[in-house]
Amino acid sequence: MDKWFGCWKWTQELRQRIIKETNLPISFGLSVNKTVSKIATGEAKPCGEQKVVTGNEKIFLAPLSIRKIPMVGEKTYTLLRNMGISRIHTLQQMEVVTMQQVLGENGISIWKKANGVDNSPVVPYSEQKSMSKEHTFMQDTIDMEFLKKIMLTTVDELAFGLRKDRKLTSCLTLKIRYSNFDTHTKQVKFSYTSSERVLSEKVLQLFQKLYSRRMLIRLIGVKFSGLISGSYQADIFNDSIKDISLSQAMDHIRLKYGVNKILRGISI
Repeated sequence: MDKWFGCWKWTQELRQRIIKETNLPISFGLSVNKTVSKIATGEAKPCGEQKVVTGNEKIFLAPLSIRKIPMVGEKTYTLLRNMGISRIHTLQQMEVVTMQQVLGENGISIWKKANGVDNSPVVPYSEQKSMSKEHTFMQDTIDMEFLKKIMLTTVDELAFGLRKDRKLTSCLTLKIRYSNFDTHTKQVKFSYTSSERVLSEKVLQLFQKLYSRRMLIRLIGVKFSGLISGSYQADIFNDSIKDISLSQAMDHIRLKYGVNKILRGISI
């Protein structure tokens, strides 16, 4: 970008396009790393832009309040102020060992940020598209009750994960690996849901269709895909108040004590 067009010019044009198309205020900071860019963005608000030329990070940061540094919360700010430190410039003059003695490992991180040093990578955001879980058995089996329990327990755990993350799924895939390592999968699509009742019905239906060889099974896996953000809406024709209340109560217990601390009777 810098060689052919320029990051600064491109970002300016992007900001102007956003303002033009949405009529929303937007600010940005541009620098060599995330910490300095974050602070520069804050300085550019409510609707401006700020560029920190590479090599000028310390100069830019020096006159600012220590509260501008990410990781400096209320307690850390009070501690540093009691030491007579109010500006980033003072932190820049201190020895890193001193900061470590006062704040431990966090002191080292804060000292680096005060000096414009941040080598953490930029990780692009990506929406989770699926979640899955597999069980490989110590001994290959055709125990149908055991396999049913594994599938339903897995569905319960994954469905709880959906609700905890406020997500819904529209596709369930069942995976079976036989004792000879042949692996087969089958999937079904449906309306978005996070209901373990609905998903349990789907996984058992898939198993009936998929398991046809009557061979020992060594692995079984369940996968939810097509995930979107959202909350489950009760089905007025199939969900009873009792079922909904039970699900909510179990989720409350799982959140407090762990996902495996309570199971539906059908999974036992």
